[in-house]
Amino acid sequence: MLRSESPIAVKRWLTFATGLVECLCFAGAVFGWASLVFVLKTEGYFSSLCVNTTGLNGTQVLDCSGQDEQFSLVFTIASFVNNFLTIPNGFLFDRFGTTVARSLGYCYRCGSSLFPFFPPALSNLLFPAISFLSVGGIMFLMTNMQVGNLFGSYRSTVITLYSGAFDSSSALFLIIKLLHESGVSLLVSFLFLSACSIIHLLRTFFLLPRNIIPYPLPEYYTYGITCGEAKRASCTVQTNGNQENAAEKTPINTTSHVTKEKSLRECVLSWFFLWHVVWLSVMQLRHYLFIGTLNPTLNRLALGEQSLVSKYINAFAITQLCGVLCAPWNGVIMDRLKGKPRAAGESEQEADLRASVLSLFLTALQCFLFSVCASTPYLPLQYFTFILQVLNRSFLYGGNAAFISVAFPSCHFGKVYGLVMGLSALFSLLQYPCFALVKGVLSGDPLYVNITLSLLSLLAFIHPLSVYLHCRRLASQRTKSEAVSS
Repeated sequence: MLRSESPIAVKRWLTFATGLVECLCFAGAVFGWASLVFVLKTEGYFSSLCVNTTGLNGTQVLDCSGQDEQFSLVFTIASFVNNFLTIPNGFLFDRFGTTVARSLGYCYRCGSSLFPFFPPALSNLLFPAISFLSVGGIMFLMTNMQVGNLFGSYRSTVITLYSGAFDSSSALFLIIKLLHESGVSLLVSFLFLSACSIIHLLRTFFLLPRNIIPYPLPEYYTYGITCGEAKRASCTVQTNGNQENAAEKTPINTTSHVTKEKSLRECVLSWFFLWHVVWLSVMQLRHYLFIGTLNPTLNRLALGEQSLVSKYINAFAITQLCGVLCAPWNGVIMDRLKGKPRAAGESEQEADLRASVLSLFLTALQCFLFSVCASTPYLPLQYFTFILQVLNRSFLYGGNAAFISVAFPSCHFGKVYGLVMGLSALFSLLQYPCFALVKGVLSGDPLYVNITLSLLSLLAFIHPLSVYLHCRRLASQRTKSEAVSS
């Protein structure tokens, strides 16, 4: 164990702290979409889609359902791109390492630079701008997940903390909304975000490895713009994440037992992978539909009173800040359960899987409760819905990354993570037909769609049950083996 005052330990803590800032301030901004939509409406984006209609009492009313539908489509495409492109990005990350993968993170700068320079007449440019922000943000999160490998027994806690920071960064658009109400233009806000890209550049070359951080972490491992000498051990990290000691070579012991890692094909065709995709997809769809339709939902419940809608939008955005506080508890649960004494013959991976069962179950339970509250057409209840939403979303994405890191080989983390996110992105495309169904057939009342999604979220309980039964089966096999050997 390195002493806490050593330069290597200081560098690791600096990497952790700056990664937290990066995720907290930039990575998941797109999920604060509800706050930005409020600003975009006041600026007149897609305002040409608002039409005057005749109400029931013969009065003229402004119908902006077409505008709401277009904003929903922007978010649908951005959230789809956010997840689906993690498939090639994950392969890119595993094959070429951190520096190359993070180069795609500069899509974030493209989005923040492009956004403020077009007028409301060119509202369709919102589609590439928000998608660029989304893609850049998810790459920052993916390349920061590996920092958990630097902290051993706290690995799951670090991963979930970063995921919570990713969720909390959605409050960035609330800040932009409040600044806009105070007279600061969108141009100034987004130019500032673009200028902050220097932070990402400095972290890429000075506080992250060129390739990937291996797990388990080799002794005296170091990284950065140069891979300098540490206690006579100059390290070179290969593309596959393994460390070579350039100063001291150790002959290979051909008689030692080598555990063969699962191939990517075996991972993808496993029941773990299938049920994990289902677990993530059904809950993610519930969240995406909630965020994408929050503005029209609040408008309907508040009877069109914009000051009340703004109040609830601000409350929603403020609760998102709590994601960074909620998410680590998921990692703490996993790390504490993993820390319990292992049964005789139980491997480290089995202990990890056993520790993940409670996390997976609690996440599914939170989603069901959140969905029920979101389905209830009572405006004051939405404050509690916001709390459940941020708690569940924090557990969802942190638990997703943590489970993948323990259930599958670390050499496939980027690829499996990308495939899981990509497949769930395909499922999330259902949010747009759901929104169209509410607008058309259901005349703006989402009750039946919400009830259907609540029932669909029950499928998420299959995953923790599957992992639990797998752990029970392994324990039973060990007991039988011990009985035979005795």
